[in-house]
Amino acid sequence: MFPFEPRHDYLVGIDSDGCAFDTMELKHKECFIPNTINYYELQGVSKYAREAAEFVNLYSKSRGTNRFPALVESLEWLRKRPEVKARGIAVRIPQGLVAWMKRETKLGNPALKKAVEETADADLKQALEWSVAVNQTVEKIVRGVPPFPWVRESLRKLSDRADVLVVSATPQEALEREWAEHDLTQYVTAICGQERGTKKQFLAMASRYAGGHALMIGDAPGDYEAAQANGTLFFPINPGTEEASWKRFYDEGIGRFLAGTFDAEYQQELLDEFDRYLPANPPWPVEG
Repeated sequence: MFPFEPRHDYLVGIDSDGCAFDTMELKHKECFIPNTINYYELQGVSKYAREAAEFVNLYSKSRGTNRFPALVESLEWLRKRPEVKARGIAVRIPQGLVAWMKRETKLGNPALKKAVEETADADLKQALEWSVAVNQTVEKIVRGVPPFPWVRESLRKLSDRADVLVVSATPQEALEREWAEHDLTQYVTAICGQERGTKKQFLAMASRYAGGHALMIGDAPGDYEAAQANGTLFFPINPGTEEASWKRFYDEGIGRFLAGTFDAEYQQELLDEFDRYLPANPPWPVEG
């Protein structure tokens, strides 16, 4: 993990891509998906590959999943599409990558690179090449994307009462670059990217705070699951209405959290609304 000593009475974890920054659409549509089509030979079904990847990463309950499980899930949905089968395009699931994900807890390029060196597995080598290419494309393309309105104001409002952790499945280097670019690092205690562990592991810090004094802010079901696993409160940033969500957090959520009135009824109200934004199944027909 990383050295961490609480400095305040409250802890706030905050996701980055799609939550603090409006970078999800840009990263996936312009960086991840073109590389997926290229490295996994999906040119013949590029339209459907794009739809599958967008569904998994942006418009479903899998939103915000680590890139490697998301890649496999996208390929699994793609191979079930009748249109893909009709074109005779074989979509192969990289079983070497699936096996690696089951035994590895830090799903990032450093651990994957080590596994490639140790096993020479072709699936892992392909996934590493794809992931490196994604990072290079992100570094080249993703810039000048400011935080959502009310993010900076919320961080400023919290900074003298709470320890703020950036809790993300994004690579560490990208997180540090993006938060520094917009001068937001001054408000955070630590930045925790994919190489350091999982969101669930990061939020284990909540055990060092009093009950009801830890909160996770996120835009994906995985963020809520990490919060739930550690007994922390959860404030959702609803995909598609991020500005309104942040305004509500600034106007209402922060006050409730710090005053101890972020109760079960209020939490459920937020969760019910959040659940309506992200479906579990795609809008197209699938075959087994």
